Amino acid sequence: MQFTQSLNGILNAQQRMSKAETQLSKQTRILSPADDPAGAAKVLSLDQSKAQIEQFQTNSILLKNNLALQETVLTSMRESYDRVSTLAQASGNGTYTIEQRKAIAFELKNIQTELFDLMNTRSSEGSFIFAGYQDKTAAYEFTSDGKYQFKGDDGTRNLQVSQSITLPSNDSGKAIFDSVFERFKPQVTSAPTGASIDVVDQTAFDSFYLSNFDNLTAANNQYQLDIDATGNYQFLRNGSPLSPAVTGAYTPGSAIVFNGAKFTFDTATTLPAQVDFELSSPQQTNILNTLQKYIEILSNPIATDAELNTGLADILQQTTVTANNVDSVLANLGGRLNVVDSVFNTNEDLLINNQQYKADISEVDLAAALTEIKRQEVALQAASQTFSKVNATTLFDYIR
Repeated sequence: MQFTQSLNGILNAQQRMSKAETQLSKQTRILSPADDPAGAAKVLSLDQSKAQIEQFQTNSILLKNNLALQETVLTSMRESYDRVSTLAQASGNGTYTIEQRKAIAFELKNIQTELFDLMNTRSSEGSFIFAGYQDKTAAYEFTSDGKYQFKGDDGTRNLQVSQSITLPSNDSGKAIFDSVFERFKPQVTSAPTGASIDVVDQTAFDSFYLSNFDNLTAANNQYQLDIDATGNYQFLRNGSPLSPAVTGAYTPGSAIVFNGAKFTFDTATTLPAQVDFELSSPQQTNILNTLQKYIEILSNPIATDAELNTGLADILQQTTVTANNVDSVLANLGGRLNVVDSVFNTNEDLLINNQQYKADISEVDLAAALTEIKRQEVALQAASQTFSKVNATTLFDYIR
């Protein structure tokens, strides 16, 4: 009986000393939930919260890298658009020779190649950043019919950086580069020889187009300019005079202006005369295709002034709209980067607070732990000495 009690005393003392040493080495007083059920539950909750915040921080770093890459690419493209505008305006110089126009076309071709490459930029993971969800295939490709075509979709991948904040990590090229309408302009369907229509005020014509284009009834997009034998003219829509009526007197050699569109006639045009034109369905394109058309016009030695003027207006309009889209996305990117930085710093503070709170609950007091080890060491020594004495006692000791 005494032997068993003494042995148990030694074993218990060893267990308490081992526990104290483990607490000291692991720097925690809660080795199992039994040590402090409430504290253990709180520590588990804090560990789960820490793991979640650390995942948010990982997402923030990935998001910031993706946004920074996109910002760099779009900034480079924005500079290219400015160069395109400069070259296009220079090409409008009527005194340029075909060789000078070809030189401009050559530089525009190089810019087109650069833009095509930038629009197919890949991230460090190999994903095409402007392809939407289809980021394993190139966002743009040059098709067999000589067109640059968008092959992605309009999807955006979101990353969560806090409990309540989720931000897009990419912008689809469809929204930036492809959701751009071709320049609105009237299409001549019938006109006297030498007659032409040119848009001289794009803003005014755009307003007219957007207010009057009929997507349901095609006949309502048919217009006529009728000039009678005496020179009086009126505009009609689908065979009927406009309401309110648009009329006037035509003077040979002068132009007629209608909602930003200028109608000109050869001085030899005989009256009466009629020009039929229509508002074509809006078409979306991208800067690569518009550049391609203008490069072909500049390289064509027999291109007419009308073709050059139309191509110039198209490229300037397309460049301006696309550049505005890029500016808008860059501003949005800047806002997202600011949010990521702010949330990242907040999460860092939360991690520090989490660690401090966990330490207050579970961290072992160094002085108390050392004192406990020393106390258990003394207890173990005492138990060992007692066991030795008890174990050395024999039956003869009891008889004496």
